[in-house]
Amino acid sequence: MRSEKSAPGALLLNLLLLYIVYGITRLAFFLENYATYEHLVGADGWWSIVVGGLYFDTSAIAYTNALYVLLVLLPIPQKEGPLWQRICKWLFVVVNSLGLAMNLGDSVYFQYTARRTTIAFFSEFSGDEKLGSIVGYEFIQHWYLVLLFLVLAAVLWWCYVVPRVATVPRRRYYLSQCVSLLIAAYAVFAGIRGGLWDNRPIKISTANQFIIKPNDASLILNTPFTMIRTIGHSSYHNPAYFTSNSELESIYSPLHTPVADSTSQKKNIVVIFLESFGREYVGSLNSEVLPGYKGYTPFLDSLMQQAVSFRYTYANGRSSVDAMPSSLSGLPMFVESFVAASHATNHLEGVASCLSQMGYHTAFFHGAPASSLGFQGFTRSTGFQQCFAQEDYEADSRTRGAADSDNWWGIWDEPFLQYFRMKMSDMQEPFMTALFTLTSHHPFHIPEQYAKTFPEEELPIHKCIRYTDHALSRFFREAAKEPWFRNTLFIMTGDHTNMSNHAEYKSGINQFSTTIIVYDPSGQLKPGIREGIAQQTDIMPTILGYVGYNRPYVAFGSDLFHTPAADTWAVNYLDGVYQYCKGDYVLQFDGQQTIGVYRLTDYLMQHNLKGQCQEQPQMEREVKAIIQQYMQRMIDNKLTPSYE
Repeated sequence: MRSEKSAPGALLLNLLLLYIVYGITRLAFFLENYATYEHLVGADGWWSIVVGGLYFDTSAIAYTNALYVLLVLLPIPQKEGPLWQRICKWLFVVVNSLGLAMNLGDSVYFQYTARRTTIAFFSEFSGDEKLGSIVGYEFIQHWYLVLLFLVLAAVLWWCYVVPRVATVPRRRYYLSQCVSLLIAAYAVFAGIRGGLWDNRPIKISTANQFIIKPNDASLILNTPFTMIRTIGHSSYHNPAYFTSNSELESIYSPLHTPVADSTSQKKNIVVIFLESFGREYVGSLNSEVLPGYKGYTPFLDSLMQQAVSFRYTYANGRSSVDAMPSSLSGLPMFVESFVAASHATNHLEGVASCLSQMGYHTAFFHGAPASSLGFQGFTRSTGFQQCFAQEDYEADSRTRGAADSDNWWGIWDEPFLQYFRMKMSDMQEPFMTALFTLTSHHPFHIPEQYAKTFPEEELPIHKCIRYTDHALSRFFREAAKEPWFRNTLFIMTGDHTNMSNHAEYKSGINQFSTTIIVYDPSGQLKPGIREGIAQQTDIMPTILGYVGYNRPYVAFGSDLFHTPAADTWAVNYLDGVYQYCKGDYVLQFDGQQTIGVYRLTDYLMQHNLKGQCQEQPQMEREVKAIIQQYMQRMIDNKLTPSYE
């Protein structure tokens, strides 16, 4: 459209238009994730949310429109022509439409990660053949967001203000354009940094300065900012909380030096990752949190009568690729997923490599294609001798092959669990295996023959949880007939949490509440829910302690059967905030200071006890030591004892 505005005036109006569009996408993000942000309705602190949002929108707009600003204000007469102006308009609309798409797309993806997407997304899903299908499915499911995108992109085009052709004398033209460009350059630089009053530019964790709860940080951030700020940046830096290494080691060390236990046995080990099985879905684990609640896992509820769990159980990450390093190598997710980090080639041990030294045969199973999520590469690097995927299932003459594919992710859970059982029966004991289920995953489909058995319930995932629970029931029923069954220790954990319809599971720490179940069919473990805290990084030390592994190893977790309940702990990371659980409390630490302390029984996290809890100083020292040990060892490639 034509305008009578000068180049600086037109530029300001166009940038103002972007603030309006970013504001609309933030509103869409809020509405799409209303269940997460419902606590903000009618709450104090809204102004802080608005200010924080403008703060990060300014940085994103400055980043993405720096070239556009330069082209509009360049002091050369050629830019006054129609071709130059068309180029500027197209650049403005295309670049900002891309940012618009990122924000709207993330309003959906956030439901599965609880954080804004970073550049690591492309590493995590590189080579994943299913990604295009999933994106296409989401387009259909969230057609209203696609429509909003088209409307806003059209608004950018039709409301774009074209500067009028400058007709002033040449000397005045050059002077005014140069001054305008210098002012704009200063403003863009300041906008990118988030102001010039601080020595360092704003970063993702800066959002925590404006929040009511850690969950709120993603509402303040925007996806173009989190994408750009993580390009080419190492996620790991040594915070140097402790300058003395001896002091650091005295507070916390992940180096385990076990002593041989003559009572231990070479039991088979089976680790089952249950896709999206948050603690919320298991009725028997919710007697305190949700009294009278039945859940969606009748088989697991029955198995729990013979198994061990813990009062509090947490995942160390929010995605499947986080669960693998956490559970199989004792490495939590800090800042970004290990498999997508620049230090992913670090030397790393795991349950498989350690047990291989004890004569175990090791194998990993996942019903998706071998290239999916980088699982095969990670498991190979941590010592698994064999990997079985969808291709192997379909090539096995004992299966129905491709007929058992869900046509999305891979093989349905029920048949793949039976394949898993058959393959273990082919193995020589002792063996250690790990399996990842996949049916309880977006887009939440189940086999047609179970549509009436497991109908739709409150959330789309609920029918999938019931189906996978049924698949587990059949697996254990058939496995119990195998000669290796009673000599096997089973550990089941949800890889991460997922959709929630209870406020108690939407708060900062409880977004990580998952299942960790230990079952020994021989009856050597006294069943029941034990006091204490369990996390996925405890799985490796617990297994190695159970079978009597007696060599040093590195793992950020505890042997749950040889550690007093008072000394168990858990840690995870959410949008720049480390959450550290120990005893009766969870401490939230933003890397510099504590921002919250809550009782673990305060499931809604409504009562911040910061400054009122006598355990706070010691918890701060411990979480700092954990973070520093993690960062130092990641940077120095000291994740194995041989590099001590």
